[in-house]
Amino acid sequence: MKLRLPSFAWLLLLLSMSCRAFAAGTGSAEPSDLAERSRALQRAATAVVGLQVIAVEGARSSATLGSQRAGSGVVIGADGLVLTIGYLVLEAEQVQILTDHDRTLPARVVGYDSATGIGLVQALAPLQIEPAPLGRSGALALREALMIASGGEEAAVSPAWLMSRRAFSGYWEYHINGALFTTPPRRDHSGAGLFNGRGELVGIGSLYLADAGAADDTDRWPGNMFVPVDLLAPILPELRRTGSIAAHRRAWLGINCIEQNGTLRVVRVTDDSPADVAGLQPGDSILRVDGSEVHALEALWKALWLGAAEREVVLDIQRDGAAQTVKVFSVDRSATIKRPQGI
Repeated sequence: MKLRLPSFAWLLLLLSMSCRAFAAGTGSAEPSDLAERSRALQRAATAVVGLQVIAVEGARSSATLGSQRAGSGVVIGADGLVLTIGYLVLEAEQVQILTDHDRTLPARVVGYDSATGIGLVQALAPLQIEPAPLGRSGALALREALMIASGGEEAAVSPAWLMSRRAFSGYWEYHINGALFTTPPRRDHSGAGLFNGRGELVGIGSLYLADAGAADDTDRWPGNMFVPVDLLAPILPELRRTGSIAAHRRAWLGINCIEQNGTLRVVRVTDDSPADVAGLQPGDSILRVDGSEVHALEALWKALWLGAAEREVVLDIQRDGAAQTVKVFSVDRSATIKRPQGI
């Protein structure tokens, strides 16, 4: 059952958001606007639904994400289209939507884009939920007050503040520009909606982080990373039509890496992946990709994605203090994703 804040609490939340925005120099709402903004935030929270997912038997992603997953999504279409974080619905066999009226409705996965981390789900029965309008994540100001809303049985809303907006490189062969970092943190972040003070969706929840501050911030701010909604508009028509983005087909090795003391260290190798077949091991340090030196995750992934999705990738590594060269035959990530029979 979605948490229902009494009207005075919504008003206090709105006032808090407006005052913080004013302090940050982004302007504040006039008193006459407060009632309408309160209604907009309530509509935004109502557009957030819960998702329950069961993965396909034998799904490779179950090793890290589990075979049963729960999170949130945001209704963005009058026809029941729901935007969520892609890892929730990756290799999904069954998807159910939980609404704030204790309704459980069947749904199907419409699309998944590994490059942005965006997932789309379509309700298979009328949701009767007003879709959330899309805002512009690029227009947000630092320290701007926002609202995080999750769905499902433990649905909740809370204020948050934008601490930084910057590129983000994940250890799992992932990189995006303009990621949104907020504080205070929420543990129920997966697929949660991030809304501005006008009730417009500006981000989809992805991660919990120990530090959401800017790179030059001397203070540490635990928080969340949100995929910016600005990444959706250019790909939405194709993702909805075909389920993937042709231009985002990229080489995939099946490794998790971290930056450590100026080097890139492999911490996990996916079973039966190209990296596994080639003999890469946890503890290996990657020095060069196809002859180009790499010292950061962003450089590593971008060097990997320069060529065709399926090709020979030459890695210069260091293992137990000794230099080695390993040839890995990369594959298209989308080709490795298991799908329900008949899809």
